Amino acid sequence: MKVWEVQSKEGLEALTLVEKPEPQPKAGQVLLKMRAASLNYRDLLTVKGAYGSKQKLPFIPLSDGVGEVVDVGEGVTRVKVGDRVAGIFMQTWLEGEFSADKSKSALGGAIDGILAEYVTLDEDGVVHVPEHLSDEEAASLPCAAVTAWNALTTDGKLKAGDTILIQGTGGVSLFALQFGKIMGVKVIATSSSDLKLEKLKELGASELINYKTTPNWDEKVWQLTNEVGVDRVIEVGGAATFNKSLRAVRYGGYISFIGVLSGFSADVSTTSILHKGITVQGIYVGSRAMFEAMNKGIALHGIKPIVDRVFPVEEARQALEYMESGAHFGKIALRF
Repeated sequence: MKVWEVQSKEGLEALTLVEKPEPQPKAGQVLLKMRAASLNYRDLLTVKGAYGSKQKLPFIPLSDGVGEVVDVGEGVTRVKVGDRVAGIFMQTWLEGEFSADKSKSALGGAIDGILAEYVTLDEDGVVHVPEHLSDEEAASLPCAAVTAWNALTTDGKLKAGDTILIQGTGGVSLFALQFGKIMGVKVIATSSSDLKLEKLKELGASELINYKTTPNWDEKVWQLTNEVGVDRVIEVGGAATFNKSLRAVRYGGYISFIGVLSGFSADVSTTSILHKGITVQGIYVGSRAMFEAMNKGIALHGIKPIVDRVFPVEEARQALEYMESGAHFGKIALRF
C-alpha cells in the first residue's frame, strides 16, 4: 500500500511517498480503507518539523480522516465490515478528564497518523460519522470540529443569547460559528479579508471586523457589546492576539485557548486575567464522548462542514502549501 511519511525535518519536501505491506488487524482492532483526510495547522507544523523537539522520525502524519471498515480483528463488536468511521484524535481519550497518558495517543503526532491507504486502529478509537456528510466533510470532524464543540459546551457552557468572538476562517472558527448558531449564540467574527467576512455573514455571523483595517479590533468588540465584552473568545491566534482577547472578553468571561497561528509565546497581561476574573481554558481537541455527542447535533441540524478545496491524496504536499498560503476558507481535504 501507499504511505506518506515524514522522513526528516527539512520542510514540506520531507513528506515522502513509500510502499509498505498492508497492515492486518489484531484482536480488538479494525482495518480501514481510507476514503478522505483533512488538514489542520498542526499537520503543517509536524510535517515541517516545527511541532516540538520530541517529534520522532520517520512518522505518518495527519490526525483527521474517514474510512471504510474492511476487516476486523477478533472480539470487535463496536463496528462491522462496511461501516464508515473516523478515528478519534486521541486514541485513548474515550471520556472523562484529559490526562498526560491520553495525550500520548494523538494521531499524527505522538503516534503514527492516517495518511496511508490502509490504517489499523483500536475499535475503541473510531466513531461512526453522520450519514448526510460526504467523505471529505466527515474527514474534517476529528480535530477542528471536536475542538470547537469542546470550547462551546464544556467549561462555562454557553446559553442562548450569549456572544462569542471567533478569529479568522479556519476550521475551528467556522465550526464554532456553525455550532454557536444552533445554540442561539451571537457571533462576532474577525478576518483580514472583506471577501471572507462576507462569507462569514452568509453563515450567520452578526458582527464583522476586518482586523487589517481595524487593528484595534478589541476596542471595536468592546463597542459592539456596549462595553460589556463577549462571553467567550475562541482564541486561535496565540501570541499576537491573546492580550487583545483579554481586553475583548467580559468580566468573568472565558477564553478558549486553542491555536498558536501567530506564535508560541508572548508577554501576557496577567493583571487582566486577575482583575477581570477571566477563565482561560486550554483546549487540546476532546474525547470520544464529545465526538459522539457532537455528531448527534450535526445530524439533527443537518450541519455541513465548510470544505474549501479537495486535493487528490497524491498532492498532499501541494495541499499543505495551500494551507500555508492562508488563502483557504474552511477545511482543506484530501481524497484517496
